[in-house]
Formats: sequence, C-alpha cells, structure tokens
Amino acid sequence: MVFILPAAAPGSDTYDKRMCQNLPAVGQPVLELPIAGDWPEPDATARRRLARSLAALPDRTVVLLDGVIASGVPEIVVPHARRLRLAVLVHQALADEPGLDPAHAAELDACERETLRMAGMVVATSAWLARLLIDRHDLDPGRVYVAKPGTDAAPLAAGADGVSRLLCVGDVTRRNGHDLLVQALGEVDHLALSCVFVGSLEADPGYVDELGWSIERLGLGGRITLAGDAVDLGAAYNAADLLVLPARAPTSGMFVAQALARGIPVLATEVGGVYDALGVDADGEMPGVLVEPNDPFALADALHRWYADPELRRSLRTAALGRGSALEEWEVAARRLTQALSRLASEPRIVA
Repeated sequence: MVFILPAAAPGSDTYDKRMCQNLPAVGQPVLELPIAGDWPEPDATARRRLARSLAALPDRTVVLLDGVIASGVPEIVVPHARRLRLAVLVHQALADEPGLDPAHAAELDACERETLRMAGMVVATSAWLARLLIDRHDLDPGRVYVAKPGTDAAPLAAGADGVSRLLCVGDVTRRNGHDLLVQALGEVDHLALSCVFVGSLEADPGYVDELGWSIERLGLGGRITLAGDAVDLGAAYNAADLLVLPARAPTSGMFVAQALARGIPVLATEVGGVYDALGVDADGEMPGVLVEPNDPFALADALHRWYADPELRRSLRTAALGRGSALEEWEVAARRLTQALSRLASEPRIVA
C-alpha cells in the first residue's frame, strides 16, 4: 500500500504518523509518500509533485490519500480513480474550517464531493464524521468506513493536586479555540487554576501573537504556558488533572482518547464527534463535561463547577477510568484499517 500524506503536518502526534508506524506490524506494508505543499489549496509546484507521484504508481496499486491532500484537487486525483485503488482518509470536512467566507466554503465543498464520490473508498476517523460525509456528499454508505484512532497503553496520570492543572492539546489556531479558554480563565482568575497549551505555534503565527497579548492583558502570564509541540506529550498528560478542548469546529478525537487512557476527565465544547469520542463507561456515565462552542462564559462556569465540586471531580475520574480501559490500542486500530483496505484491493476495477 502507498500512503500519500502531507510532508509537514503541524501537530505533535498525528493519526497518519501513528498508522504508518503500526500498519506494518499487522501485515500491511506501507510506502510513505510525503508531499510538500500548502494543502488543501496547493501551489503549482505541489500540484505537479502530486500528479507525478500518482502517475508513477503501477495500475491496481492500493493508495491511501490523506484527505487534506486529495479532497481539494479532484482534477489531479479523479483521473486515476479507474486505474488505481484509491481510498481517501478524511480527518475533517474541508468546508468546516472556521472563518471561511461562504463562497470559498462552497468551492471547497464541491471539490471534496467530486473527489470522494469517485474514490473507491472513503475512510473517516469517527462515526460522526462518516455520517456527515455520507449526508453532505450523498455517498454510498457501503463505501464509507470508520477507522478510529487508537490509544497507547499508559499509566494513570499522577496529576497535580486533582483539580488545578489543566491541559489543552492541539495546534494553537483559531479553530481550536485557545482564545476562548484564555477568556474563560480570565473570568475565573480567583481560582487556583493553571493551564499548559501543547501544540504547534507555527500553524497560525498571527493568532498566536494575539493570544499572547490577551494572556498578558488579563494578567494570566503566570498561569498559562504556551509550550509549543517540542515537549514530552506523555509527561504533559501525566501532570494534568483535566483536559480542556475549547474548539470552535470538529477536532480530533485522539486527544480525548489519550486523556481517557490515562484516567483524565475532559471538558470540551460540543463540536463534531467529541460526544462520540468521550462515550460512556459501563455504568452509562460520561467521563467529561460538554459545553456550547464559542461561549467562554460556559467554559468558565464549567471550570468553576469542576473546581468547587469534589463529588463532580470524583465521578468524572471514575467514568474516565472505566471508559479508558475499554479503548482500543493503535495496533487494533491499524488492523481495522487494514481490513477495510483489503476489501478495496480485492474489488474488480476497470482500468482506463
């Protein structure tokens, strides 16, 4: 199998990287083809790189393309759909990026629709995303598969004191809503809460500058740390009492899974597949709290309840422990993806 993925995706622990590490262990050899470019809207040089890479592959090759590369350039990808076994791996819908004007979003949506309809298989990283893509693009449900991210076996997090240490993981971008969390922490600055932001500071430098100014203006410089992504993520989780994800738009369920695997409860905005990622424990209890997106005051209220209510913290930790023990590891996730791709490899295709 050939896996075409972005050459330099921001972030500390991407789904693509972990699948590339684990697929060979379950009997699926992988040739990685990283393609540099400003995806999903690349320049002419990046387009030529992708076109040459696809043209060089032998007929009937199974090719897994990251959706951030494939979905925005159907004019390059679709001509190979009859010759190659193409699967598109979708992490998020292109048009759901916050801040897009309606015309631009509609253009990206149309490109994604054309690519996904012609692909032999669409792989979504959550059941919620699979349902969205089927409905939005009128896809055949029989061609859409779910391959959830896995987790790493990890010891339970030691935390700080069980309440005060917050962790926010994800690229520091407007999509991920770090500014909303900064504002919420400003609303509860009388509480002894601190937060470490772990994630790339390069994805949106202007936004990072604005965030730094807000932190200083609110007097939170001693409580919020912009750690970047050159940190030990395992150590960051181990020190956390609560994971906070204030995203404005659908985001990866990997961070939720990684927290739950360590028994860490989650406070998150109710966007995309976060509800599915949280799930419930064997007793039907959710291991976290969900609030409305784009509402720093709702985040602040939830942080106040977390801080003031020991019984709430106890019940959330118990649910997190139960839910975390039921999560699948990366090897199992890789095996599920391999099973889906093996179906694509065996399908008869018409060679152009």
